[in-house]
Amino acid sequence: MKKILVANRGEIAIRVMKTAKKMGIKTVAVFSEADRNAPHVKYADQAVCIGLAPSNESYLRGDKIIEVSKSLHVDAIHPGYGFLSENADFAELCEDNDIIFIGPRSKAIKLMGNKLAAKDTIKDYDIPMVPGTDEAITDIPEAKKIAKTIGFPILIKASAGGGGKGMRIVENEAEFESQMNRAISEAKSSFGDGSVFIEKYVASPRHIEIQVMADTHGHIIHLFERECSIQRRHQKIVEEAPSAALTPELREKMGQAAINVARSCDYVGAGTVEFLLDENFNFYFLEMNTRLQVEHPVTEWISGVDLVELQIKVARGEKLNIKQEDLKINGHALELRVYAEDPMNDFLPSVGNLEVYKLPEGENIRVDNGYEEGMDIPIYYDPMLSKLITYGSTREEAIALMITAINNYQIKGVQSTLPFGRFVCEHDAFRSGVFDTHFVKNHYSFSLLKEQHLIEAEIAAKIALKHFLKEQKLLRVRNKQ
Repeated sequence: MKKILVANRGEIAIRVMKTAKKMGIKTVAVFSEADRNAPHVKYADQAVCIGLAPSNESYLRGDKIIEVSKSLHVDAIHPGYGFLSENADFAELCEDNDIIFIGPRSKAIKLMGNKLAAKDTIKDYDIPMVPGTDEAITDIPEAKKIAKTIGFPILIKASAGGGGKGMRIVENEAEFESQMNRAISEAKSSFGDGSVFIEKYVASPRHIEIQVMADTHGHIIHLFERECSIQRRHQKIVEEAPSAALTPELREKMGQAAINVARSCDYVGAGTVEFLLDENFNFYFLEMNTRLQVEHPVTEWISGVDLVELQIKVARGEKLNIKQEDLKINGHALELRVYAEDPMNDFLPSVGNLEVYKLPEGENIRVDNGYEEGMDIPIYYDPMLSKLITYGSTREEAIALMITAINNYQIKGVQSTLPFGRFVCEHDAFRSGVFDTHFVKNHYSFSLLKEQHLIEAEIAAKIALKHFLKEQKLLRVRNKQ
């Protein structure tokens, strides 16, 4: 493998290219008109414009990406995450054109991409699942009967969905019909597939995911868990590894379950098996993400493994050179997704120019970044600027360093999730390790953050005034002399 095309943009494109360059592999960037001057374009050995700014005219054009790959004699394509990373048709297109897809085979993507097909695939492996339907439902009266049998509250979920889209919590029978119609409509508009299914709603869950890696020789390992319970709109924003909730025994059980999920679909490469963990420490299979996750750096730090390097080696047909018993958890890592969003205005996207953009630096601070000072934030893509990751020998150390790193991360021109990250890290519920996916609903309010912001501004003003008065006093003393 001499040349890899990275079919993505921003921080993940640069992240993949860094490992490829370390391995002596040339890199090709693709970009839209909006990203012509983006850092990932400058970082690659070669770069090709593949279309206009909207992603469906550029980063989602699998045919165009294959055309560029063939013209530049590319050996492999790394899809990153998002865009075409879990698109089975694109993986198959790579296979048909003798280009290595750095990820699982198209069959595994297809199976795990549909939540009902995934449940059916793993049913012989004795993996716990939340009680619910085994097939898609569109008949609302029939669905209501099933919901009553399962017992409210229930969860309606898009079969082809993800990221919280097409998902509705239904507390009682009276609101079932309207929520069902909304879920079907949202599933159709988001995924082109209106099929939904119903399952029991786990009231106070933690969101725990297990990183797996599988080669083409039948070897599968897990690289421990990530805690992803701090979410807004069902999307993760703060992640950590390991989880404060898991015992070694529970970790082993969940790790083995994740390996069995991968085995059930003949998985190859890096993947993540997601579970819900209830208040009684029962875990249930949620879904499998057939790609590299946004939060993979926390796993890399506690395991000492470069996951992208393993992805590339597995794609080259190499055997995994790590055995399960060789892996040990070292220390603790924390990640904050730094989005151009306003946490004081319902996390709405904040579009503008990065007038000031300075990254924090220091030992055990890592920033996977995709922007530079002076750049505009495009409206066409996910508003993530970077991922801020800190590491410590203990969870307390990682949290303390995260607060320091947030304070040293300078952004002006757009709002960001940095203040929210600090709010989380300073909150007693998070620091105690006793929290669930309702953290934002239970503990966070925009007014609290505004209040904190005003207090900080007042303190800064007082310090400035004190400094000014001191300077004036010294000046008067000098003038008298």
